[in-house]
Amino acid sequence: MAGKTLLSVRGITKTYQMGEIHVHALRGIDLDIRSGEFIAIMGASGSGKTTFMNLIGCLDKPSSGSYILDGIDVHGMDDAAVTQVRNHKIGYVFQSFYLLPRTTALENVELPLLYSKKLHAKDRHAMALKALKTVGLSDRAHHFPNQLSGGQQQRVAIARAIVNDPVFLLADEPTGNLDTRTSVEVMEFFQKLHSEGKTVILVTHEFDISQYATRIITFRDGRIISDVPNPEPRNAAEDLQKLPRLDDGEEVA
Repeated sequence: MAGKTLLSVRGITKTYQMGEIHVHALRGIDLDIRSGEFIAIMGASGSGKTTFMNLIGCLDKPSSGSYILDGIDVHGMDDAAVTQVRNHKIGYVFQSFYLLPRTTALENVELPLLYSKKLHAKDRHAMALKALKTVGLSDRAHHFPNQLSGGQQQRVAIARAIVNDPVFLLADEPTGNLDTRTSVEVMEFFQKLHSEGKTVILVTHEFDISQYATRIITFRDGRIISDVPNPEPRNAAEDLQKLPRLDDGEEVA
């Protein structure tokens, strides 16, 4: 069940200057997201959804407007303070998994914890193992990315995103490189995390994937054109039962 307001944006705009041309990526966005929601953000290329994701993820700054994240006014902070917010408040999952190739799954998951000087190596190890267990990969802790399937790599990326217990997960096209069954498996993990109270914000262009969320927001031409609840989201666990099982480690290209 949704709780307090977690993210609040008012009048957010973003304009890029390309030579003499001004590109208006966002044209005044007002939006509240509450703790515990599972939101899908949709829109075609150029709609503004990726720009909006970068702004709420503290990866970019708006041209104007305000952004309050978990009670913190992000817009007025310097770069060092924004980095602290990014490291402690937000967990990122991307379409390209961004795993270090010569580093084990366990070590990849530990990476966000290296920023904390208060944690000893033993603590980081235990927290990373717990996160891997959450996504069902504790038995792959010492495997390197090239020894894992695409779906397993994305689950390692999800474990890395949750290891710091962020206030929300921000997933950018997390199923974009995956086959149908593996995509649904990944959505099952997001639904599981949501059921445990985690706030999930998913950016996708795939209608089927958006149907696993409980609220769907659609962008077009830098504006929100639709913001509707999805009272009966698809159940990923049930959908998995209807899909053919691939051989271990096999994925469809």
